[in-house]
Amino acid sequence: MSDSDVSRPAGMLADGVHESLRPGTALLRLTTTHERRGILDGAWWPRSRNLTAELPGLISALTERIGPVTRIGLDSAAWDELPTRMTIDDRVVHIDAFSVGDATALVTRGDKDYFSLLVVPPDTPPEAARAAMAEAVRTDNPKPAEQILIDTGT
Repeated sequence: MSDSDVSRPAGMLADGVHESLRPGTALLRLTTTHERRGILDGAWWPRSRNLTAELPGLISALTERIGPVTRIGLDSAAWDELPTRMTIDDRVVHIDAFSVGDATALVTRGDKDYFSLLVVPPDTPPEAARAAMAEAVRTDNPKPAEQILIDTGT
């Protein structure tokens, strides 16, 4: 039986998954309730700081799960370059840059529906990334993204 045949606990990332996923896929976890009681709605672990390589996979995955994404706000210091918009899956996604440095991505669906994602730094060790992503999607999570990264050693 190969490693890929071994069943893993629900929601857990396999060892080495950051490196082994095919290009263009996003490492994303979203909360699974409709209540949205926590501060964060999910977590994203990009492979690099190259937004033009990373964002299409994220937007495609989000669109599949929550519907069309129209805008995303990102920390300008976390990325090599931030374009003002990109066309992804034949849709224009506007990109807002902010310098808050709070380790989040603010996603807009439609005109007024917002989602907040923890952004795990690309160079984070797998165990720390798994822990941070799991904490971010806990239904009752009261911690902001920065605190989760501190607490999980990222």
